[in-house]
Amino acid sequence: MSAVTTNQPLGTPTWIDLGIPDLDRAMSFYGQVFGWEFDIGPEESGRYTMCLLRGKKVAALMPNPDENATDFWWNVYLATDDVDETVARSRDAGGVVLVEPMDVMGQGRMAIMRDPSGGQFGLWQGQAHVGCELVNEPNTLLRNDLVTPRPGPARDFYAAVFDFTLDGNDDLPGMDFTFLRRPDGHEIGGIMGDPGAPASVWGTLFQVDDANAAVAAARAAGGTADDPTDMPYGRTAEVTDPFGAKFTVGSPVPGARG
Repeated sequence: MSAVTTNQPLGTPTWIDLGIPDLDRAMSFYGQVFGWEFDIGPEESGRYTMCLLRGKKVAALMPNPDENATDFWWNVYLATDDVDETVARSRDAGGVVLVEPMDVMGQGRMAIMRDPSGGQFGLWQGQAHVGCELVNEPNTLLRNDLVTPRPGPARDFYAAVFDFTLDGNDDLPGMDFTFLRRPDGHEIGGIMGDPGAPASVWGTLFQVDDANAAVAAARAAGGTADDPTDMPYGRTAEVTDPFGAKFTVGSPVPGARG
């Protein structure tokens, strides 16, 4: 099922948002690429804007309050039933708290963490807002993977904090990739070890019907994109929006696995 109506299990990517300097331009770009509609929040919420697909929340955009900011990225929030407890477990495992646990206007409770490899992620304890209401279908979140030059500490950390099991991937020979799985066996993402990566970053992959068409739409809307390439799981391409925030689009190809 792609519809989500309740809080996700511990460690599952449950929400994504992006802070950018120009909300109108961002809405134009992501509307053209994904067909999203937008519900702009009030000034008192910082104009935090819900991205909607068929009326369901799939992501959010917000004006970045730092006028001097030059780097922008999609934030991923991992689900928890108790933010404070997960923050404590993260500290014990070597993580750093960037934003202490805080309540968000009756919508939920959140914190922002940095893992020992340097990767940043959020925690979300849903209340009125459970997170993405549609996933795993075209123009919604499909998966998140951490790319890091220090995969060892990252794998130890996420296994300790979220009780993930770590499984290798024989489909990608020569790559240092590990699946992250919840105790129930569900795959929530993975960790890619890349010695050449300049930093540890959680990436966001959106599913699309046609990666070629999504790339063309992104370029026409003012972004840039690599040409799509095929891999065992489908056809993917990295896209950069007009502000420099990167994400990946992926579509299935005949005979693709997974």
